[in-house]
Amino acid sequence: MSATADDYRWMARALKLAERGLFTTTPNPRVGCVIVRDGAIVGEGWHLRAGEPHAEVHALAMAGEKARGATAYVTLEPCSHHGRTPPCADALVKAGVARVAVAMEDPNPLVGGRGMARLHDAGVATTTGVQENEARELNIGFISRMTRGRPWLRLKAAATLDGKTALNNGVSQWITGDDARRDAHRWRARSCAVLTGIGTVRDDDPQLNVRAIPTERQPLRIVVDARLETPLNARILDGGRVLVAGAVQDSERIAALQRRGADVLILPNNGGKVDLPALMTELGRRGINEVLAESGFKLNGSLLREGCVDELILYLAPALVGDEARGLFNLPTLDNLADKRQLAFRDVRQVGQDLRIIARPC
Repeated sequence: MSATADDYRWMARALKLAERGLFTTTPNPRVGCVIVRDGAIVGEGWHLRAGEPHAEVHALAMAGEKARGATAYVTLEPCSHHGRTPPCADALVKAGVARVAVAMEDPNPLVGGRGMARLHDAGVATTTGVQENEARELNIGFISRMTRGRPWLRLKAAATLDGKTALNNGVSQWITGDDARRDAHRWRARSCAVLTGIGTVRDDDPQLNVRAIPTERQPLRIVVDARLETPLNARILDGGRVLVAGAVQDSERIAALQRRGADVLILPNNGGKVDLPALMTELGRRGINEVLAESGFKLNGSLLREGCVDELILYLAPALVGDEARGLFNLPTLDNLADKRQLAFRDVRQVGQDLRIIARPC
């Protein structure tokens, strides 16, 4: 059954509801549901966190008997398997819903079209692809983990207009203004993990937690530290979950970090550095959907060179600090412009006094 203008209208509402779980649903996807009967909403809901009822369950509870003969708009294909909660496809059938419109099929191989098939077999009319692009963007990390086995990695950096992230002496606080930093904390809050390097830990001693906006969940903090040199008094080790990714089997340093509450993972590559693609795969295995990298130009360059970066979030301040300051990325010198790394702008806007650019490698 093809989509109508009303379908897009109600799915837009379901997507807005799904966004309410932006900071909390990990490792689950963000899902919203709206139930409409006779041109009016009779039930709606969203998934808040793993282990709790799914969006469809909340919406059906609100609709009650009014769900019979109604249309349900769901941003992701209803699940068809027993996890921590029963299958939502079965709940929709039991409630007597006449039609289900979904934004996109679930990339989870445990579902993958089975939810829609269950509805179809029960005589429920179905429509897919209603505002699919918007739904995919909302759950881009979950899709990445399900289809590629690794999270979606955003690389966030703040720089002057001449592309400098810090002075030569390492001073970088603060290049951008309060509004840009608050905006960056929203990206932290929606991420399952925030990743940095040992250089940033030594130079800035960051906490890498969410402070500028309200949130009930703090992301995992990851330090890429090949030689396990993270100072034991570093603020990043104070409270909350921390993973130190190293490349050496130094039992004494590993034990010391573990006593400070850190999880230590040893993943060396052939050059004695941390194997970054292997780290991404391991994070995917641990249920990490979205990673925000906030690191220095060396790790930034390594993440780009090794194909780990899916998206760039760059905040540019209206200031110049000169040629000798530190740049954004440690990348090899090119002899041919044809070898440049091409990006595609996704969004460009002013945030406070600064400019925010969101771009993706082509």
